[in-house]
Amino acid sequence: MRRKYSVGRSLELYERALHCIPGGTHLFGRRAELAAYGVSPIYSDRQQGGHFWDVDGSEYIDLLMGSGAVILGHAYPTVVEAVQEQAARGTGLTLNHPMEVDLAELLVEVVPCAEMVRFCKGGGEANTIAVRIARGATGRDKIIFCGYHGWHDWYLAANLADEVALNEHLMPGISPTGVPRVLQGTALSFEYNNLGSLQAVLEANQGEVAAVIMEAARSSLPEPGFLQGVRELTERHGVVLIFDEVVTGFRLALGGAQEYFGVLPDMATYAKTLSNGFALGAVVGKREVMEPARDMFISSVYWAEATGLAAGLASVRAMRDVNPSATVWALGKHFMNSMNQLAERLELPFTCAGLPPFPFIRFTHENAKLNQELTTLYIQEMARRGVFAYTVNYFCFEHSQRDLYDVLEAVGETFDVIAKALQCGDVKSFLECPVRQADFRRLV
Repeated sequence: MRRKYSVGRSLELYERALHCIPGGTHLFGRRAELAAYGVSPIYSDRQQGGHFWDVDGSEYIDLLMGSGAVILGHAYPTVVEAVQEQAARGTGLTLNHPMEVDLAELLVEVVPCAEMVRFCKGGGEANTIAVRIARGATGRDKIIFCGYHGWHDWYLAANLADEVALNEHLMPGISPTGVPRVLQGTALSFEYNNLGSLQAVLEANQGEVAAVIMEAARSSLPEPGFLQGVRELTERHGVVLIFDEVVTGFRLALGGAQEYFGVLPDMATYAKTLSNGFALGAVVGKREVMEPARDMFISSVYWAEATGLAAGLASVRAMRDVNPSATVWALGKHFMNSMNQLAERLELPFTCAGLPPFPFIRFTHENAKLNQELTTLYIQEMARRGVFAYTVNYFCFEHSQRDLYDVLEAVGETFDVIAKALQCGDVKSFLECPVRQADFRRLV
């Protein structure tokens, strides 16, 4: 199944990009150095269903799906039709568009904590709006967080006092360059699945904390009682609880992690699957927390732009009709079980863990440097077999059983190569590319 894919056109474009775009890309996760540079495709000019075609004309099964933004499938017909129809009628920027009300009401129907809604264009932006609203509603400044929440000042301020504060939440090497130093001490982290960690931060900052913002689940599952304990602690301290549902929203269930785990936050943030890859984000929440936003200056002409609203309406309606979360659960579960069984049979230092709608792969050798080499070899060999795979995997509603079969066939062949590389004791000799870079500072 291994084929020689050319990525010459991708490399030419990336070289040009590095001269005119700082960092080469607009999303950190799309930097070519994070994959198998020189082997993995870097640019794609066509996507359909669960596949994409790169600029060199090669077809790949897509296991990244816009970093999880696409759950129905690339260019999903009813969403594309809605956007095209609205684009032909205008973007609705002079007056408010009726779809603002329609989509807000729909989100109130499907999201358990939603009584009021504000729109925006992306996940990091949604989290920043939620933090602003929480601060305004409580009159407090400090934010306690767990997990990844974007690039904005309020979040990166965590690294002003300690440059490793975000290492376990974002990635090592993130510098708070450009973040005002007066924000030092306003963003405080706690450890996932550790209620004592959260309690200690809350008690040390009694009466100063506006909100706790967290991902209810990501690479780890919440231990029994953990999310309920977070809810109880925030209520006891009068703190707003925000669930960042940018990844979990609509993947775990139509109502997101809060529906799946049965824990109701005060606010929640959405983007990605909300509009199946088109630009739209949302902040939703209980009326008593959201309504004070009427007196806060939180405003942008593009937040309720009509093509994004059309994509959101069509996407949520489609998700309500076809239940894509059931499909990605089933595909992800089969994928995880098959990978772990194969790795165990070959005695590879490897695990596929997390939740089936977005499983993570991880090499677990005691040598961290070797793990990076093995991860690079995995990405390289999967790409050589027409599968664009990464350390996190997302399936979509339009991925077929044939796609899953082809992915697992590629995994089997890739794991055979990895087993041979480990046996010979020189993994780097099997690489046709540099070892992927996982530390932000090394990239920049």
